[in-house]
Amino acid sequence: MLMSEPWPQFSSSHFLLHPPSHVYDEGLSLSFTADRGEAKSHIPADMDNEVFLSFTLYSTLLILKMYLLAIITGQIRLRKKAFANPEDAMRHGGVEFFREDPDVERYRRAHRNDMENIFPFLFLGAIYSMLDPNPTIARFHFRVFFICRVIHTAAYVLAWKAPTRSVAYSLAQLPCFSMAVNILFSVSSFW
Repeated sequence: MLMSEPWPQFSSSHFLLHPPSHVYDEGLSLSFTADRGEAKSHIPADMDNEVFLSFTLYSTLLILKMYLLAIITGQIRLRKKAFANPEDAMRHGGVEFFREDPDVERYRRAHRNDMENIFPFLFLGAIYSMLDPNPTIARFHFRVFFICRVIHTAAYVLAWKAPTRSVAYSLAQLPCFSMAVNILFSVSSFW
């Protein structure tokens, strides 16, 4: 069976130079500029909240930091042959490797501390972003929390001298407390 019209021939760059005729109204898209081939993000019209975009940046960096810490913990566990589950120990040499290791435990505690502190920040920061705060002040909140959490993690896993970790922890709590107070004042009329 022969077709009357041949299939159109497109080069791989055709779709970069001639995007599809339909336009996506929602969602974050990624396109390439035809002149330089550079990636360029398009922020949807309903995502024009500068504070929320800043919050999204710092939150994503914090989550990536947590993932990285989890991966490093797993690598140290493998290198030290210190497994938390007997089946993992059996797979990697025997039941004698079903044990704790001080280095693995240090990284696990740092990761747990991240979860205990970053998850509340994610909630508070998301709500705070919806309150239309001053963008400069909001960015300052997010930046201080992010920097302090990075310092806290480094101080924890590298065993820096006290009180570095405690100071970083305390300073990271200040923006969280400030955001919580702002949220409470904003919703106080609904009590």
